[in-house]
Amino acid sequence: MAPIAVTGSASGIGAATAETLRAAGHEVIGIDLRDAEVCADLGTRTGREGALAEVLEHCAHALDGFVSCAGLGPHIEDPALISSVNYFGAVAMLDGLFPALRSGTDPAAVVVSSVASVQVRWAENPIAPAIASGDESAVTAAVAEAGDYRGHYAYAAAKNALTVAVRRRAGDWGTAGVRLNTVAPGVVDTPLLRDGLADERYSAAMEAFPTPIGRRGQPRDVATLIAYLLSAGAGFVHGAQFVIDGGADAVTRPEQF
Repeated sequence: MAPIAVTGSASGIGAATAETLRAAGHEVIGIDLRDAEVCADLGTRTGREGALAEVLEHCAHALDGFVSCAGLGPHIEDPALISSVNYFGAVAMLDGLFPALRSGTDPAAVVVSSVASVQVRWAENPIAPAIASGDESAVTAAVAEAGDYRGHYAYAAAKNALTVAVRRRAGDWGTAGVRLNTVAPGVVDTPLLRDGLADERYSAAMEAFPTPIGRRGQPRDVATLIAYLLSAGAGFVHGAQFVIDGGADAVTRPEQF
């Protein structure tokens, strides 16, 4: 078997995913700022290029799977940095590893989006011009009208754009024999969530976020879904977004799906 690469592997959902995959017998190439097989900053072009080169060297240009999990939360002050990691970094890794996935056995990729991805419609997504031009710094001006909440605006816009990017690739990737899906977690007990709860701008809204199932998600909940989507059992699942949020999206948007 060829390895599976996982970004954001040092903590939260990424760490739980890497652990789940290793327990199932897979070799995992973890990618993170630290404590990983490949240490790189996906918020920069240089970091992405270095990460791609190292991953391809590790896997000898063949991957059976890829999980894009690295991400920053809305509490980060710099909106451009949020989109640089959550959108530009994720898409660069996705496209850069596509040839290696094509060389794998029954390959599949899963991108971690968010329930926040539906809070912005693509037609009104403020960072779309920055995406089209490739100017990552332009995101800051695009979300400036949100003031103190520009971090959340940038986060939701980046996750919306990321989901759109995955769906736009479904045709070419499917034809190439590489399945590609997204998962959209809600409130999951991760370091990212805890940092958000510590920020007075977002803590009240996060605490009040409805979860009908009666508990916060755990990283292993999402990791289990990701592992399934990578498996042969999900062989006809492609181009879809799977909400995993304890029912939050259903109660807040019952007529929209």
